[in-house]
Amino acid sequence: MSLLNDLINLNLTDSTHKIIAEYIWIGGSGMDLRSKARTLPKPESDPKKLPKWNYDGSSTGQAPGEDSEVILYPQAIFKDPFRRGNNILVICDAYTPAGEPIPTNKRHAAAKIFSHPEVEKEVPWYGIEQEYTLLQKDINWPLGWPQGGFPGPQGPYYCGIGADKAFGRDIVDAHYKACLYAGINISGINGEVMPGQWEFQVGPSVGISAGDELWAARYILERITEIAGVVVSFDPKPIPGDWNGAGAHTNYSTKSMREEGGYEIIKKAIEKLGLRHKEHIAAYGEGNERRLTGRHETANIHTFKWGVANRGASIRVGRDTEKEGKGYFEDRRPASNMDPYVVTSMVAETTLLL
Repeated sequence: MSLLNDLINLNLTDSTHKIIAEYIWIGGSGMDLRSKARTLPKPESDPKKLPKWNYDGSSTGQAPGEDSEVILYPQAIFKDPFRRGNNILVICDAYTPAGEPIPTNKRHAAAKIFSHPEVEKEVPWYGIEQEYTLLQKDINWPLGWPQGGFPGPQGPYYCGIGADKAFGRDIVDAHYKACLYAGINISGINGEVMPGQWEFQVGPSVGISAGDELWAARYILERITEIAGVVVSFDPKPIPGDWNGAGAHTNYSTKSMREEGGYEIIKKAIEKLGLRHKEHIAAYGEGNERRLTGRHETANIHTFKWGVANRGASIRVGRDTEKEGKGYFEDRRPASNMDPYVVTSMVAETTLLL
């Protein structure tokens, strides 16, 4: 095993200018990440200079067998924390050979919204709080829970420490450092209310980069849990009953909101979000109705309400924002399995273009 580890950790820069590029894309379910690697002749930092590639879309639920070729367009580059050196992770989106985005390519439409002049001039910032649950591999039961049984009730686990409260911290810390190494703007981590559940935050990120960074962070987390023999779940309510669900609270601000008088802009934006509540809920993740019940720090899925420091609201405004008269707000409705391209661009579209 020591020889295997030595080979895995070989530093290629000692013997070649060539690098390994891991091309990453989103599969047919909209949540399954896929990837494959190729050799490039030299280091590269500009995704526009990377070659397009292709894959068998019939094996990912994205194309019929008789016309299965799907083309990958490189869109964002991150340093590879697994191979290290000059090797890279490449976030891609997917197109037909004719250059049309395939139906599961949500990045393409998001990029159009973020390139709109009215959106660009407002420099939208996002901070996404990604919750997830670590599961024991063969029984799909949360890490640290007795097999077929339950731990003590919620209370001591949120930001808790100790072997009887925090389960999987090594995975969480490995992910934190790997994201920083990769160049992802990860801003923090914490243990969540339900034992075995954790959260990491990405941002502030501008425009389309919020989606690229969150998908890259999800990829790295999946790879680390693969190594650890643990399953990561983004299900918004992995355990029924009196246990918190998992969300992806999305913090948002524009240039106008961050400047003097911004609180009035924030209130107008929230009003616009309320008018499109049903459309947003429909795009905010599968199974969200199991999470947004009005309990466990959520608003009911059928109700739109906002408030200052209210964690039972659809939209929460922080005390500092209210006090300073400018800042940001938090959309608490997105589920943990939401597509960040969809959510971020929809928030921008509703608040800036409608």
